[in-house]
Amino acid sequence: MDLLSPAPPTPLQRLSNADTDRAGIQLHIKRDDLIHPTVSGNKWRKLKYSLRDALEQGATTILTFGGAYSNHLYATAAAGNALGLKTIGIVRGLELEGQENSTLHFCRTNGMMLHYVSREEYRQRHSETYLEQIAAQFGHPYMIPEGGSTELALKGVAEMAAEVTGQLGYRPDYFATAAGTGGTAAGILSAGAAVLAFSALKGGDFLREDIAALLHENNGPGNLTLFTDYHFGGYAKWNDELLTFMQDFRAEFDIPLEQVYTAKMFYGLLDLIKKGYFQPGASIVAVHTGGLQGLVKA
Repeated sequence: MDLLSPAPPTPLQRLSNADTDRAGIQLHIKRDDLIHPTVSGNKWRKLKYSLRDALEQGATTILTFGGAYSNHLYATAAAGNALGLKTIGIVRGLELEGQENSTLHFCRTNGMMLHYVSREEYRQRHSETYLEQIAAQFGHPYMIPEGGSTELALKGVAEMAAEVTGQLGYRPDYFATAAGTGGTAAGILSAGAAVLAFSALKGGDFLREDIAALLHENNGPGNLTLFTDYHFGGYAKWNDELLTFMQDFRAEFDIPLEQVYTAKMFYGLLDLIKKGYFQPGASIVAVHTGGLQGLVKA
């Protein structure tokens, strides 16, 4: 598949078990993890229009930001390699230099230059002054924020919501998604749909403001419900309970999840279903946002 060509609709699978039957709800999973071998899930959706814009502007280098387990860095490195673009990743945590994990190793082997910064410096990534300094330091590359969350990203994610409506023949009552930077939730909201966003980070209440900022020019966003209690200790943290859940989910549905984002979202969603959160007859589409390259064995 040409990286920037429209993708065929990814599968929409019905998930049912005793809990969904008891609750009287319809649950589907949008298999965006299958959209591309290396630029998977929401990252393909979020990067597509930014990469197209970069090429139209004649850019030769992409610079972006991420942590040690960043699906976004992984996808950007793969996309840059496929499109003949140089890539630079500003990585949170000086302590990671020389101790790269499989995600960062993949980035480097796909040509990404990894530049490690302290966590204090990384917090400045939204500062215009800091971004100007970084741009000058690296020769004024095309810059994409952490997670790829831009107004262009919203357009790509909104297409996924439209795809789902076409596949179902109606708009579901809710879309459920994991949330790291909030770009995926904002994109679905921009299509006018209701979103259940599950923060993968501890203290994720700030995502409400970040999502609202991404939607600032959108006149008809849907309704957001943010859940912040299913983070399992914070970003890129997990425990045996979550790993067991992943193993059980795969055994029941034959669908792999990963522990940083999708497992937390599905754990929370299924917990809400068990607790009777949804009215009987409700329809929910949970978005599999990919990231399976970071999967640990449950």
